[in-house]
Amino acid sequence: MIREFPLPDLGEGLTESEVVAWRVAVGDRVELNQIVADVETAKAVVELPSPFAGVITALHAEPGQTVDVGAPLFSCDTGEDADGSPEAPDASGSDASGSDVSGAAAAGTDASETLREPGEPGVLGGPATPAETREPTLVGYGASAESGPRRRTRRAGVAAGPVPSGGAPRVPSPAGEAAGLGTRTAERPRSTPPVRKLARDLGVDLERVAGSGERGLITRADVEAAAAEAPAASGRIASETRIPIAGVRKHTAAAMVQSAFTAPHVTEFLTVDVTAAMDLVRSLREDRAFAAHRITPLALAAKAVCIAARRTPEVNSHWDEDAREIVRYAHVNLGIAAATERGLVVPNITGADRMTLTELADAITALAETARAGRTSPADMTGGTISITNVGVFGVDAGTPILNPGEAAILAIGQVRRQPWEFRGEIALREVMTLSLSFDHRLVDGEQGSRFLVDVATILRDPGRALTMS
Repeated sequence: MIREFPLPDLGEGLTESEVVAWRVAVGDRVELNQIVADVETAKAVVELPSPFAGVITALHAEPGQTVDVGAPLFSCDTGEDADGSPEAPDASGSDASGSDVSGAAAAGTDASETLREPGEPGVLGGPATPAETREPTLVGYGASAESGPRRRTRRAGVAAGPVPSGGAPRVPSPAGEAAGLGTRTAERPRSTPPVRKLARDLGVDLERVAGSGERGLITRADVEAAAAEAPAASGRIASETRIPIAGVRKHTAAAMVQSAFTAPHVTEFLTVDVTAAMDLVRSLREDRAFAAHRITPLALAAKAVCIAARRTPEVNSHWDEDAREIVRYAHVNLGIAAATERGLVVPNITGADRMTLTELADAITALAETARAGRTSPADMTGGTISITNVGVFGVDAGTPILNPGEAAILAIGQVRRQPWEFRGEIALREVMTLSLSFDHRLVDGEQGSRFLVDVATILRDPGRALTMS
């Protein structure tokens, strides 16, 4: 029986996904929950497991192609009758076409298996069998950057032809290989989904690139080097580069336009002496008790935001247009803007207001590492209540950040710089930082936004005062 696998909704209301890479080819046998493809949603790169076992009969999309949710992604012969019972083999153990069907019975899959709802524990298609040693892939978790995609053998040169009975497969001759793919390798090049996407954008053929990474893994640097050599080899210099708008970049652009033109933005700036805060950061880094934690100015600013939001709950709220209500949150899910190869993402730390400084620092470190590896799940990028963006890491003093859709405020922290500053009635070299707060004026009045910004600045100016703030 041929069964089609429609592309599921991999997030909250996502309508489409882009096929990044296939892990299987037509004719391959797949097992239940085996990863068959990497797809890029508007929020993350996601591994798709197969909900049934069988033989792949068709792939309905090419890498780089966008597929709508509900559209068929691949077809699979599950070796079942239309009523869901296994097809009966003949006396020789083969089906009518002469192919061995014993593997279908060994798979032990139930035709009634259905897709689990996103967020439910387990994997797509049902629980893994005890014999499986591969860690199940949860819905919404991105592809592993460390292991890289699985390789599959490609036909090189001419087709190998049918397998004679009792003999080995016929091997193509060298002449046939020369007439076929030439210098192409017999195996699919090893690379990660972001690198393959970069190669497509730059017009680089990965099969002609030698990987410099571990076990021949093709890296971003390898692709960029190949792209730089291409114009010189052809004697032409490209006058422009066209990059398709898809995935995270497409989602971010739409969200920012919606936010900018639906929420009335107001931005306020305040420059603050953070010498005491930087002294605290340095002392914690030198303390062996904190050696396992990466305490940064961003972590300190995040803690300040959580404390100040308790005093000014208006900044930690949401405008519900449908219900015509203002929703104030009793918790802080702190969004941290992260720049990645795939674009800007804003995953959030759930319950950040209940964390200590070290717990918050650890959560920010883990969040950043996951985002850079392209493994941020769609669930981690929903439910945020207020956000921080650190423009200071790029050497920028200040900016006018755009609100993350659905949130009332976002704080941008600039770089820390030493400059002459009034201190205790004299001029001294001090470490200063500029804070930029954008807020939705429907939810937050100027007085409330200003009070919140001053509270954050006060904590950063004198971290000890945080102990006295309710």
